[in-house]
Amino acid sequence: MLDLFLAALLAGSLVYCVLTVIAAIRYRAVRLAPASAAPPISVLKPLAGIDDGLEENLRTFFEQRYPAFEILFAVRSAKDPAAALVESMRAHYPNVPSRLIVTGEAPYPNAKVFSLDRMLAAARYSLVVMSDSDVRVSAGMLETIAAEFADGHLGLATCPYRAVPGHSFWSTLEALGLNTEFLSGVLVARMMEGMKFALGPTIAARREALAAIGGFDAVKDFLAEDFVLGKLAAERGFGVILSSCVIQHRIGAQPFGANLRHRLRWNRSTRRSRPVGYIGQLLTNPLPLGILLWAAHPAWWPAITAALMFRAAAAWATAGHVLRDPLTARLFWLLPVQDLAAFLCWLLGFFGNTILWRGRKYYVLSDGRFELLR
Repeated sequence: MLDLFLAALLAGSLVYCVLTVIAAIRYRAVRLAPASAAPPISVLKPLAGIDDGLEENLRTFFEQRYPAFEILFAVRSAKDPAAALVESMRAHYPNVPSRLIVTGEAPYPNAKVFSLDRMLAAARYSLVVMSDSDVRVSAGMLETIAAEFADGHLGLATCPYRAVPGHSFWSTLEALGLNTEFLSGVLVARMMEGMKFALGPTIAARREALAAIGGFDAVKDFLAEDFVLGKLAAERGFGVILSSCVIQHRIGAQPFGANLRHRLRWNRSTRRSRPVGYIGQLLTNPLPLGILLWAAHPAWWPAITAALMFRAAAAWATAGHVLRDPLTARLFWLLPVQDLAAFLCWLLGFFGNTILWRGRKYYVLSDGRFELLR
């Protein structure tokens, strides 16, 4: 009986891999017309400390080939080392309007949302791009955003990202997972039901869409504020899309312990806010299911071969066809290692409701909100 159950799960996972390939092809088939106008854009950059490659990340925003934009930066304290870097770069790019805002400590759990709220209040323009400190973009990113927002119905666009690790084996594994397994979930959801969520690293939105959902007050207590922003915008009737602009998400170089805590934070947050979807993640990764089926019924060893083949096709569709990711192309052989690591972290995610984030411990509530413990 167990082997039949596992066989059914594996069959579902193989079907999911096929859906991933179709979803990737459909995403790439979208053709974007050049923008007929260049509406001014406010770029909001919350900062906290010096990330790996931060200077180069920020430089790609200062060097946008776009006629009218401003950049706002926010730090909690003027003593934050990121503040000095920002002032240096502002001096280096005097022709780009920019400001640095010192926010003070956030009065609620999500300090990033507090920074965004303070920057939005100071921003001049109605079209805003909210982008994390670990994001690096092409010089035409704002051009692409402007072309997409030529559609007056569009309220929010979220950028897919290519994860780029630092010199760490564990971060490299995570990047492989983000560029294959995670993106597959995004693409399949887009194809099956449309975009009803957003991804955190870079989101563009109209100010009126943010106002309609209740502003940042509506997401200030959520850990996954990005997901909730997209969900609320879609519920209010605004168009939400997965942008044509692929960005780089520089995830740094974490040792094993830090990387495990990071993965657990992500998994526990997902389980608490979307429990059914979290269980469904089992189908996104066929290799562990193939191994379990082989262990339960050794005569079904071809299940592992089938899992590897279908997983490889899905991984190529996301990392190769969509992201043009050189990391996955070079380290394709490490995907089985990442898949097993991801499966174990998924299992661990069922246990515990606390997370560690930036040195503080939080409790994640059943609706995805979180509270500071210490």
